[in-house]
This record gives sequence, structure tokens and C-alpha cells, in this order.
Amino acid sequence: MGRQEIERSMSESTSSAPVIGAPPQQPEDPPHRARSGKGWLWLLVLLAAGAAIAYYYWPRSGAGGNSGAGNAPATSGSGGRGGRGAGITPVVAARAKKGDISVYVEALGNVTSLSTVTIKSRVDGQLMEVKYKEGDIVQQGAPLVEIDTRPYQVALEQAEGQQLRDQALLANANVDLSRYAGLLKQNAVPEQQYATQKALVAQDEGVVKSDQGQIDAAKLNLVYCHIASPITGRVGLRLVDAGNIVHASDAAGLVVITQVQPISVVFTISEDKLPIVLTRYRAGQQLSVEAWDRDAGTFSDMRKRFAIGMLATIDNEIDQTTGTLRLRAIYPNKDYALFPNQFVNVRLLVEQKHGVVLIPNGAVQITSDNKYVYLVKPDSTVTVRNITSGTSEGDQTEVVSGLDAGDVVVMQGVDKLNEGSKVVATIAGEQPAGGRGGQGGRSGRGGTGKAGRGKAQ
Repeated sequence: MGRQEIERSMSESTSSAPVIGAPPQQPEDPPHRARSGKGWLWLLVLLAAGAAIAYYYWPRSGAGGNSGAGNAPATSGSGGRGGRGAGITPVVAARAKKGDISVYVEALGNVTSLSTVTIKSRVDGQLMEVKYKEGDIVQQGAPLVEIDTRPYQVALEQAEGQQLRDQALLANANVDLSRYAGLLKQNAVPEQQYATQKALVAQDEGVVKSDQGQIDAAKLNLVYCHIASPITGRVGLRLVDAGNIVHASDAAGLVVITQVQPISVVFTISEDKLPIVLTRYRAGQQLSVEAWDRDAGTFSDMRKRFAIGMLATIDNEIDQTTGTLRLRAIYPNKDYALFPNQFVNVRLLVEQKHGVVLIPNGAVQITSDNKYVYLVKPDSTVTVRNITSGTSEGDQTEVVSGLDAGDVVVMQGVDKLNEGSKVVATIAGEQPAGGRGGQGGRSGRGGTGKAGRGKAQ
């Protein structure tokens, strides 16, 4: 045996011998045992996932709080094994109450000044001075403008001089008349001469009186040169500046003054509203008239009330083309809130109702046939109740029939309700009685009872 054959035999013996310290080799599992172990593993995973899903969804379906349940119409009853609060719909409710409500006639009005004056010059001349500021409130008799007085002062002096001359002629004629009267008694002069002198005296008296008229006219022109305000009111923009020549024939005038205290509002009402207004007006009642701004929407705190006045007068005829009648209300306007030619919304108070049943407007549901509300019964279920409504004022509506004071009606959440739906109601303006999840249904008549004690959120 050669050397190479000896080394080959030694290496084969070494590779076939067991390694000291190595773990003994296990026989391989059969194929069917490996597949069985993997199947149990997947089964455990599926069971764990099912348990997690059940834990997550089971409490919510019982409390009626999952999002899917909120989109479907609520049903009555306990809702099966999901818990006591299943099928309960949370709503916002209000309690009907007795109160007072006003009946108004609403219209569109126009603020109208009781007096508007266009100041014009009554003489010709140069405008020397303007004594007011545009937009000022001027009092009656306050000076406004000055016109050059010198031409009229000269005319006055001329009239006075003419009068003195004519008075001297009159005095001389009177002396001659007295002389002729004495001679006539002595038959020294003919009677015709005396009569002629007497007529001359009368003629001179007429001339002197005419001279006095010329003097008065010149003095009046001097007064017209000093223009004062004829009323108390607000001055408008200046139409003519100082230095211009003004004429009595000018059409534009110098300035316009408008009375603003007091001020009136002229408005129209339809002829079918006239009987109730006319009855109270003829009875001597003071009918209140409110002036509001013209913002869109209902009469609420979002709108501004300018002033409160009183009905002053009613026009004497109805406009046949529109079927309306004009009325005028007077306002003190102490704060200058009303401005001439301003458009306002007008509310004429014609009646005050006391002790009527009132509910919020949001609780009234309207169809083409009738009006109804969702009434919350003592067992926390709702029922459809037809009502007859009356006057609506602000956010309140009068209920003539169908409800009593203390009844609870649904305001918000009606789109999820049907006849007999179970609800948990939060009453507007009332403090919940306590507890969790809307446990405020006990309070008052027609409340939600104990149905809201579940876990409804």
C-alpha cells in the first residue's frame, strides 16, 4: 500500500467518526407532523383577531354610540342584548311656557323731515360773509349769511330826504288852507279857491305817506341783507361762496336747512291691515312704532333698532294703484339716529297678548297641510302632535291649540325621529339633573324619564 492510499483511508475514517461534544442528530419529522403544527398556529391567530374585534365593537353596539347607528332612524325598545341604552337618540328640547307676545304690523318706511327750508336771497347784491359751518345744527334766528348793505343804506337815505321835502310842502299847504279858511268867513276869497287849497293839502299828505313807504322798503331791504335761520335744524352743504353776486331770482338758493328734532317716518300698510290700526287709533290709543335698520333676517339682537316713536296721523285715502295707505310716526330723535330720506323697517305695535303658550320657532315643523311638533312623553318616547300656531315674534311662536305649558318639544335632532322613537333630551335653558351621558331627562313634565341613564354619549 502506497503513501497516498494510506492518507486517503485516514481522511475517510476521520470524517465518519463522531465529533466529541456535538449534540446528537435527531431524526427528521415526517411531513404530515410539520403541516399539523402550522395549522394550529393559524387557528390561534384567527381566534386572537376575532377576540380583539369582539372586544372593540361589542360595548359600542350596546350603548348605541357607534357612528353607523347614529345615521339610521332611531327605533324604540331596548335594542336587544346591546345594553339598556340601545336605540336612544340624543336631542335638544325646549319646554313650552306661558308668556306675553306682541302683534306687529311690519312695513318699509322713509324718514321724512317735518320742515325743510331752502334759504334764498330776497335782494340782489354781493355775498359778503358766511357765518355757519356745513353740517352744523343751527337754532332758529341764528345768522347765516350777510349781503352787502351799502346800496340799500343809500336808498334809505334818499327816501328819507324825499320825505322831508314833501313834508315841508305839506306844511306850507296847511298854512295856506288855514288863511283861506279865515278869508272865506269874511267873503274875501271865493269858495272855489278854498276848495282847491284843501285838495292840495290832501295831495301833499299822500306824497308824504308814499315817502314813508319808500323808507320802510329800504329798511326792509337792509333786514333782508342779514339772513337768519327760520327754523332749528341741520345746515346742508354751502351752495354759494362768499364774494359771489346773488339775486332774488336765483333758483338754487344759498343753503338748505332740515329739521331733525323731532323727525317723522312715513310708511305704508296694506288696506287689509287698516281696520285693526284704525280701530285703536280712533279709540285714542298711543300706538308704538319702532324703526329698525334694513339688514336681512329676523328682528333680533343682530339687527339695530334706531328709535321708538308714536303714530301721529293716518292719510285720508288709500292708493288705488297699490292698495296701501300712508301713515306718519313722530320720533324725538334725541341722538340723531334717524336721518332724512333714510329707509328703515317699521314695526307698528297693534296688540299685546298676555299669558299665551310659547315655544321656540325651531320646534315647529311645517308641511303643506299642517304644522306639528315632536312631543316628548314621560316615558322618553316622542309622538307627533299637530298644533295651531298664532303670532310669531322674534324666536318665539304662539301655540293656540295642541300644547300646554310645561310640555317638552324637540328642537334639534328631529330628522332622526319617528313616531315612538326613544330619546334622551337635553332641555334648552335648564340644568341637567346630573349623571352621565345626558341623564337630565327627569326634570319637569314630559321629560325623558330614566331612559337616559345608559352609556349614551
